[in-house]
Amino acid sequence: MSAFSADDHRHMGRALVLAAEGLYSADPNPRVGCVLVRDGTVVGEGFHARAGEPHAEVNALAAAGGRARGATAYVTLEPCSHHGRTPPCADALITAGVARVIYASADPNPKVDGGGAARLRAAGVNADGGCLEGAAVALNAGFFSRMRRGRPLVRVKLGASLDGRTALADGTSRWLTGEAARADVQRLRARSSAILTGAATVRRDDPRLTVRDPAIELRGRIPLRVVLDPDLGLPPAARIFREPGPVLLITGSEDAARRAALVARGAEILCLPGATARDLGAVLTELARREINEVLVEAGARLAGAFVAARLVDELVLYLAPHMLGHDAVPLAMLPMLADLGDRWQFRYADVRQVGEDLRLTVIPRGLEGG
Repeated sequence: MSAFSADDHRHMGRALVLAAEGLYSADPNPRVGCVLVRDGTVVGEGFHARAGEPHAEVNALAAAGGRARGATAYVTLEPCSHHGRTPPCADALITAGVARVIYASADPNPKVDGGGAARLRAAGVNADGGCLEGAAVALNAGFFSRMRRGRPLVRVKLGASLDGRTALADGTSRWLTGEAARADVQRLRARSSAILTGAATVRRDDPRLTVRDPAIELRGRIPLRVVLDPDLGLPPAARIFREPGPVLLITGSEDAARRAALVARGAEILCLPGATARDLGAVLTELARREINEVLVEAGARLAGAFVAARLVDELVLYLAPHMLGHDAVPLAMLPMLADLGDRWQFRYADVRQVGEDLRLTVIPRGLEGG
């Protein structure tokens, strides 16, 4: 690996800014940016906006035209070397005559994973990786999770009072947090491949689970809404079916009448064996098979607690409202009783900030990514 200069870091930093332009729309592909520099001057820039459309390198090459010959390409992910939805970017860079490619991270996709760099080097292009690698991996944590672990990144979102309660004893929770926090959740939804909840939450709160902020550029992509409904008891009149976009119900029930009623409302129903339908690991494996990179869990205390107890949470985002609801209110998460303090679920703070009148805590499990 080469030592990278200050200019290399600066141009890769710009490529990462471009990659973030696809934060809400590139899914299920990774978010990638590219900057072409010749004789110290930027001659082309591009990012990947949407699956099936040109990749970042191709967009940057189109912007540069003939000026790409002899240039250095800064790419946030190793250029692909296989035919997917689009042709290989490594070939496009070779054909354009770039002299050097600096990439932030190797592509974890087994179809690439070093193959793109090898292809470039075989064609006489100097290819070096590792420049600002950590930032590039963080931008595509869900994609890396799916490729390396065979499951999506799981982000659990919860809103709670200062005393760790999420609703009154009768289930009332609207509105626990403020308007700014709710707007922030819209951005969490928008970046997610899927938004997952349980049938009990749908019956109680009748949520839409949609992205409704017009300022967010989804570029036509709508996150999949997933409802875990083991007994297929979801009411066909639920609001989730009246909103545009796909709805997937995962169930263990084979009740033909209930299935027909829900399919008529536009739902896709995936029937897993009874026990498997309640196995969150099996659910995540299925979602990965469907190219889901990031899952946002918006559920009640029981399902949220099940994800925590199964140690399947990669990131917990907690919005704390500046009030208290009392000890009889619904807890943050329902977890098994522990006999030993050493068995507790431990997290570390990754980010703490105020959002409107509320406090947003982002925590990750200790032991995950060096935590």
